[in-house]
Amino acid sequence: MDKKSVWTPVRALFIAVLVISIAALGVAAVVGGTWVVWVRGAAVAAASAWLVALTGQAARGRRSAYVRIRFVSIAAPIGIVLILLAPDSGYPVWMKAEQGVVGVLVAAVALIVNRREVREAYPKGGKLR
Repeated sequence: MDKKSVWTPVRALFIAVLVISIAALGVAAVVGGTWVVWVRGAAVAAASAWLVALTGQAARGRRSAYVRIRFVSIAAPIGIVLILLAPDSGYPVWMKAEQGVVGVLVAAVALIVNRREVREAYPKGGKLR
């Protein structure tokens, strides 16, 4: 497995999430976001910056970084779907749309990192293939 072919698009997807999250904070500043919007926007921006850093670690073979990326890429879209379906979540329509886009991008990461050849490159014994 060529690690560059895996982690380059994953990094690009996480950078896209970071850019979109920062843009959402900019929208909140212009339209006057509630505390829920600010907390969610800041948390997603911080998490995406962390995920960009983890991508570099995973590309260098660090299994723990890979496992964290796998977990987040599965859990985050599930949480986003719950936000989108909640009737009174406190999120304005524009932020639900932004979160929908973020969810699709992170789900794309899940599809990439959960492929068999990627999983096999990060065995539990710590021996990279």
